Amino acid sequence: MANDYVQIFDTTLRDGEQVPGCQLNTVEKIEIAQELEAMGVDIIEAGFPISSPGDFKSVSEVCKNVKEATICGLTRAIDKDIEVAADALKHAQKPRIQTGIGTSFYHINYKLNSNQEEIIERAVHAVKYAKKFVEDVQFYAEDAGRTEEEYLARVVEAVIDAGATVVNLPDTTGYCLPENYGAKIKYIKENVKNVDKATLSVHCHNDLGMGTANSIHGIINGARQAEVTINGIGERAGNTSLEEVAMILQSHKELNLHTGINSKKIFNISRLVSRLMKMPVQPNKAIVGKNAFAHSSGIHQDGVLKHRENYEIIDPKTVGIPESNMRLTARSGRAAFKHRVSRLGYQVKEEDLDNLYNKFLDVADKKREVSDDDLLALVGEVSHTKEKNLKLLNLDVVCGKSSIPTATVRLKVNGDTITASENGNGPIDASFNAVKKIINRKVHLDEFLVQALTGGTDDLGKVHIQLKYKNKFYYGFGSHTDIITASVESYLDAISKFI
Repeated sequence: MANDYVQIFDTTLRDGEQVPGCQLNTVEKIEIAQELEAMGVDIIEAGFPISSPGDFKSVSEVCKNVKEATICGLTRAIDKDIEVAADALKHAQKPRIQTGIGTSFYHINYKLNSNQEEIIERAVHAVKYAKKFVEDVQFYAEDAGRTEEEYLARVVEAVIDAGATVVNLPDTTGYCLPENYGAKIKYIKENVKNVDKATLSVHCHNDLGMGTANSIHGIINGARQAEVTINGIGERAGNTSLEEVAMILQSHKELNLHTGINSKKIFNISRLVSRLMKMPVQPNKAIVGKNAFAHSSGIHQDGVLKHRENYEIIDPKTVGIPESNMRLTARSGRAAFKHRVSRLGYQVKEEDLDNLYNKFLDVADKKREVSDDDLLALVGEVSHTKEKNLKLLNLDVVCGKSSIPTATVRLKVNGDTITASENGNGPIDASFNAVKKIINRKVHLDEFLVQALTGGTDDLGKVHIQLKYKNKFYYGFGSHTDIITASVESYLDAISKFI
């Protein structure tokens, strides 16, 4: 392995799943594992096989469905743990067992009731025993971040002599400062005589908000494996984020370090993990938060529209996000306002811009954020409403527990009346399929949002849709007491912008 290559060890399925309420079933783990492999992750820690029959099964099934990435199973330094992990990994193309034990004063004295010499003996035995089952054995020195360096170096040397191919030096409690953690990795590199026979790995927690900084300092000082999770999920305050490490190394060319991560897949897998684990991504999360590429200040918006790198060090497309997000507020300027209106399919004449912008500011002063609905209303006051080239004449839907959802749609298209029927996964999907059959265009539904406008059983619903057609985005809106009708009206509204 080249010395400038940093292996990515993803532990979303193991450490990430330890978040309360974020447990995954086997099918969901396989789906995430396959996406991790497709993104270029080198090692996937699939679980802790001895912890439960479900975890054992998940590790085993992941092994059957992943071919390129190494699959790792976690164990304690206990023979039975290792035997069970080996059994779970028997179908893996590239199996790895990770075994280990606590090495800090706290763990040795208060958790394990042991002493330093006995810990080294147990560590060596565990590595040697794991080597009987697999060639690739990773040892973790739990709480290495708070372990004195001289003793840690003795442990590392002993386990490498025993056959460890990777040594993980985790900052288990997230206590270290970046320079201290980096110095610890450097000390191991310079004071363990056989260190060249194994890869050093960093596994940093985020209890003090320094997980990523510690990991990067560890990498700069010689570690060549980073243990991370999607969205930074994990025990307590979480782990180092995969997306942050990958994009830091990609952005800072002067480090001369790289990973095998296909960054364009980052955003989609972030949303997949968030959805399956039912754990929202915080809006201001680096790289994948909804505000990571959002701009509301007029100065920033104008700067980004003139030249993206004025305020963005990463092109959103490189992480799978189509474009920057211009949020319209009272702080937004004319440039962003005009840009957003044009995105909605309207071209504002210069003589109308000042009047329309002033009306926009009146609305913005009363609301936290001006929506596309608000803009369409403003544009309607200034420009004549175009006669619709698409009009919904009739909609009939059949659905229910014992029925295949079917929709029959009759549209007026540029003066012609056309009817089509289609099936779907639900009544709305069936309706959209019928519309697509009529217009004969390949459109992709990128966003679908339903909101309640009033209260009660006769609630008026509003539907917001974002469509992608020929690499451009189009927005549509519809409202009706029948949410399926509102959805189709919204769908047609978006399509009418390009048909």
